[in-house]
Amino acid sequence: MAHEHDQDNDREALFERIKDIRFGMLTHRGDNGILHAHPLTTLNKEIEQQGQLYFFIPRGQELHQRLQADSQTNVSYANPEEDCYVSISGNATFIEDKKRKEELWTPMAKAWFPEGPEDPNLVLLAVQVRHAEYWDVKESKMTQLFKMATAALTGERPKGLGEHREVEL
Repeated sequence: MAHEHDQDNDREALFERIKDIRFGMLTHRGDNGILHAHPLTTLNKEIEQQGQLYFFIPRGQELHQRLQADSQTNVSYANPEEDCYVSISGNATFIEDKKRKEELWTPMAKAWFPEGPEDPNLVLLAVQVRHAEYWDVKESKMTQLFKMATAALTGERPKGLGEHREVEL
């Protein structure tokens, strides 16, 4: 039971770090093996028990095709103002659920999908979070600079520059 509670806390801590970051960079492997990244708007208002992130993508385009061939993805988020960085690895699936699309619909999505949630070009991409890492730096910029300068002078790695954590979901 404690393990389930830890996962709930980890999931909430992870989402707390990304919920206000508008775009994530979703990376996938291209057909030539080279990694490609796409900026996508995260649709979640909260993280669900199943630990999925949701995005709208166009049907039949390169991203849709590549994720059908290889579902492994990475979504990275950066909030430089808060010195918070998150990397999420998972598996992509596609959801053809009209109700779910309507629940996640935003007015901004209309620019890409003019027919709304029923647009035949609209695909709901779900990334099942498997592993995540985050880096939080709580010290002020001055403290960070001082610690890095000290490390550069002493040849020792800077210590106490925030929190780094790995999360398995």
